[in-house]
Amino acid sequence: MAEQSKPSLVMRLPLFLMIWGVASLSMWLPAIHAEIRRNHAVSQSFFFAGLLGLVGVTLIALAMGGDRRSRHGSLGQLLVLLGTFAVLPLFLALPFFEALQTTTFLNAYFDMVSALTTTGANLFDDPARLDASLHLWRAQVGWMGGLVMWIAASAILAPLALGGFEITARGQPGRAAPQPDKTTGADPRRRLLRITITLTPVYAGLTVVAWVMLLIAGETSLTALCHAMSVMATSGISPVGGMSGAASGIAGEMILFLFMFFALSRLTFSSDTATHGRANLMTDPEFRTGLMLILGIPLLLFLRHWLAALDVRADADPLLAFEALWGALFTVLSFLTTTGFESVYWDEAGQWSGLNTPGLILLGLAVIGGGVATTAGGVKLLRVYALYLNGLREMERLVYPSSVSGEGRRNRRIQKDGAFVAWIFFMMFALSLTLVSVILSALGLNFDQAIVLSVATLSTTGPLIDLAGDTPIRLVELGGWAKIVLCATMVLGRLETLAIIALITPDLWRN
Repeated sequence: MAEQSKPSLVMRLPLFLMIWGVASLSMWLPAIHAEIRRNHAVSQSFFFAGLLGLVGVTLIALAMGGDRRSRHGSLGQLLVLLGTFAVLPLFLALPFFEALQTTTFLNAYFDMVSALTTTGANLFDDPARLDASLHLWRAQVGWMGGLVMWIAASAILAPLALGGFEITARGQPGRAAPQPDKTTGADPRRRLLRITITLTPVYAGLTVVAWVMLLIAGETSLTALCHAMSVMATSGISPVGGMSGAASGIAGEMILFLFMFFALSRLTFSSDTATHGRANLMTDPEFRTGLMLILGIPLLLFLRHWLAALDVRADADPLLAFEALWGALFTVLSFLTTTGFESVYWDEAGQWSGLNTPGLILLGLAVIGGGVATTAGGVKLLRVYALYLNGLREMERLVYPSSVSGEGRRNRRIQKDGAFVAWIFFMMFALSLTLVSVILSALGLNFDQAIVLSVATLSTTGPLIDLAGDTPIRLVELGGWAKIVLCATMVLGRLETLAIIALITPDLWRN
């Protein structure tokens, strides 16, 4: 029993040092890629930055020494998660800044925050400006950020009833009720390590499958790998400017379409967060709500364009109609999961009917977001469903004031006060959106730009910046303070406001 309680070498390291070490090792992949392409300058930038990071981690670990057990439990891990998204990009930006040499360090930091939070905001409009290894690094950082959220959802956010779990958990947000089968003094790092070992092969395996399928569809190797990483992380990062520059065509879009479903519900790839009985995807409220939006909104858009096309000409082309419908299906799912890939055929509907598709629809989809405990951002489908059930119940009480609620039979996953907590989060999201918009307006942006940038960063859907407005917003032309505000907003959107508030609790800082 004494040997079992002895912590391993990995368990002795602080969590942030482990993440820093993994990030340092990951820099050698673009270094090898650049060396194979005989771009020695880029290869040296990544190799020496990774080596510097490993040396720093080793020295700090030796200086700390011994077994550093966390005194703050899951709240301490939540603080490390905040540091990962806010501080680690300073290190990740070093090789990017050194290899590019034509931008400021603030721009490099902004790009790394955007990638790590899976926002995917495009700071560099021309893909040809970046070397292929830099494109690989951006997609790789986004992929690692998605993996961090996969793991943190079950290991950190679920025990604290945050990140959407406050709708289902019995405890208060930030202070969840203790599990009866868990010991109070258990080291939360063991749970984190176990979940990491379980989920990492699944995440990597799905990425490899998507990569191979895109290669079979005719995509180039780098673009296929970047798109596979981006669709799993819902970052929307592309080395060719999106689907318009891809070589796989509609076959590649169909492959990405299938893998976007993993961002609709956690149950598509894991049942580790299921709270009641056996997990069933077809009865999952998030998945069903997502399917309703994916099918309903494209059909409404299609009917709108179809009726307009009949007014223009009576003989509508069936091929154009199919392309318009597919473009709407793919784009709606992409922005609902906060991936942000635009279908090549998204504009076909406008050419077919002469009507433009309003960007406000994309803004609304990004605000709704994907599933709880996935890589998607936004308000989350489970919170929207809880608010829908509450609205339905209130309408029933207007007709039958003395009726007994059947909400528990509709979904046992949502707790009694789930709708109330969901409404609190929605209002906090709206207040955050208002505050960020006011700050950006004070920094010189007009109202439309401030709204688009606020929604894009809070929902971690960077491609909205290019598609939601009448004209694309050039991020590189923004001032330094505006970029810093957007960086903070991306971190806030990734961790969510409730998690930031939970970090202010006296329990974390008392010791």
